[in-house]
Amino acid sequence: MKIICVGLNYRNHAAEMGRPLPPEPMIFLKPDSALLKKNKPFFIPDFSTNMQYEAEIVLRISKLGKGIAARYAKRYYDALTVGIDFTARDLQHRFSQAGHPWELSKTFDGSAPIGSFVPADLFANHSDISFSLEVNGETRQVGNTSDLIFSFADIIEYVSRFYTLKTGDLIFTGTPSGVGPVKRGDNLVARLAGETVLDFYVR
Repeated sequence: MKIICVGLNYRNHAAEMGRPLPPEPMIFLKPDSALLKKNKPFFIPDFSTNMQYEAEIVLRISKLGKGIAARYAKRYYDALTVGIDFTARDLQHRFSQAGHPWELSKTFDGSAPIGSFVPADLFANHSDISFSLEVNGETRQVGNTSDLIFSFADIIEYVSRFYTLKTGDLIFTGTPSGVGPVKRGDNLVARLAGETVLDFYVR
């Protein structure tokens, strides 16, 4: 299975990172060893001193597809949840400044916790789905898919030009503003349309 991620897909997040809006989806992959399920704790690795959370809606692919037109994209995923794209921001900055690929800052083991999935057909409008992240009871991120630069359908159309989508693949669709650092002992709780789908600790 593949974990496909979209970078800079909310205007307010691009602004807080000081980056221009991308003309097309910015795609990177995480390995399956990045996946963290069932509210297991996230262990901060020893190679980073600035580990940051990025909460995102995650799509679960339910059907084999290649070259999918946007108008058919909704047929290819069956469930949504919220996941965290953990980012070693210090590594990312160092690699970016050197002009090197920065995948190592985002694709390490355990860097993709995901919550419990909610059937996609429970959401009447996939362009108006809210989600949020709390850290130690304090709301840090609030997002809505109405603010996406590239919609779910846009992402699936674009990605499926390059990769065959397979059942079980996951797509992290981007994070809104409010990203920030975590420390050991923090409790992260993510909600999708008001329902708690992810609740875990940082160790």
